[in-house]
Amino acid sequence: MKPIKIGICGLGTVGGGTFNVLKRNQDLIAQRVGRPIEVAQIAMRRPNPNCDTSDVSVTEDVFAVADNPEIDILVELIGGCDTAKSLVSRAIASGKHVVTANKALIAVHGNELLAEASKHKVQVAFEAAVAGGIPVIKALREGLAANKVHTVAGIINGTGNFILTAMEKKGSSFTDVLGEAQALGYAEADPTFDVEGIDAAHKLTILASIAFGIPLQFEQTYTEGISGITSEDIQYAHELGYRIKHLGIARARKEGIELRVHPTLIPEKRLLANVDGVMNAVLIDTDAVGPTLFYGAGAGAEPTASAVIADIIDIARAIESPSHMPALGYQHPLSDELTVLPMGETETAFYLRMSAADHPGVMTQITRILSEEGINIEALLQKEVLEGEQFAAIIMLTHKVKERAVNSAIKAIEALNDVNGQVVKIRMDHLDHCNN
Repeated sequence: MKPIKIGICGLGTVGGGTFNVLKRNQDLIAQRVGRPIEVAQIAMRRPNPNCDTSDVSVTEDVFAVADNPEIDILVELIGGCDTAKSLVSRAIASGKHVVTANKALIAVHGNELLAEASKHKVQVAFEAAVAGGIPVIKALREGLAANKVHTVAGIINGTGNFILTAMEKKGSSFTDVLGEAQALGYAEADPTFDVEGIDAAHKLTILASIAFGIPLQFEQTYTEGISGITSEDIQYAHELGYRIKHLGIARARKEGIELRVHPTLIPEKRLLANVDGVMNAVLIDTDAVGPTLFYGAGAGAEPTASAVIADIIDIARAIESPSHMPALGYQHPLSDELTVLPMGETETAFYLRMSAADHPGVMTQITRILSEEGINIEALLQKEVLEGEQFAAIIMLTHKVKERAVNSAIKAIEALNDVNGQVVKIRMDHLDHCNN
């Protein structure tokens, strides 16, 4: 049968992995699709030494692939937003299906691009944009389609998870471990997107849209990084039975959707708390199934290629036997009724660490402020004053409360003469199965 022809734009790590897996498993993939899939053209700036492209048409112009009338599916793996958006738009206008691993492109421009794709009756697929080789988008959109989703919570950036894991196991500082991560190739020279949570926020935006049927709203996603986490906070959390993970959390409440990325204390007995190193994991809590955890490699050449090719196969099957799966899983326009809540209106428990003078009456002042804001203390840890020091470390765990109340209390506590410096605030989540 006539093969389905693929054009790959970008032959870097993921592009090279995609090319090699397609070539290695071509017979198996052809059996699953019903006809062969052929890489007909590649656009790349420089050769990939791991790929033999001698029998493939090669160009340096990515738009030549979008304009090639022989190409059925364009695979966008160049990254970035500006050129990638223009490329994908051009491919869609040319009647081509698109597969991408570009989370920033989908999170920021997805609403526009998916509308264009619907108009031209083509598909845009992006399984590889979230959690690498873990098929979490398909799980949400298809496997859990009968369920009402309560919460999606995940470790969806391997660099940040590697850093927090190493800080905990070695007692090292954030700066030292970041340098190690860069030396190992886990972190970029400019690690901002990873360590400040931007990468995770792109991914969470996509998951939340599929989970709750809302438009993609990256600009509404609260984002906080891990650069302020200290080895002391990690140790204190451990003493209280918690681990600190950099989580993306999307949770449905009656008032709206919580959409946030930040460091989070979670009980050390939770499976998610025990996901270490560069691995990713996503917890999905629903009404019918309850909690399910998806774990695996969140990056890498062939794990990500696996997700890219899964999308190619889905589209190829639809070409062979037409049926349309909406990119975000909803046939009707996405709902504007559920708004993303301001961060001050989100509800969670908190870890608070402060440095206070060690004399009578100080704790009374602090607890009075917390009480006035309706904040209850779940656990309290006071460290001994070190020799030559005047202040003691006080660590508190609170019950669940609105963030604006905690922010107000922190402001008042920091104004006390007996409190030295700023109060450290880290959110907590027990990740319990609950109907919110």
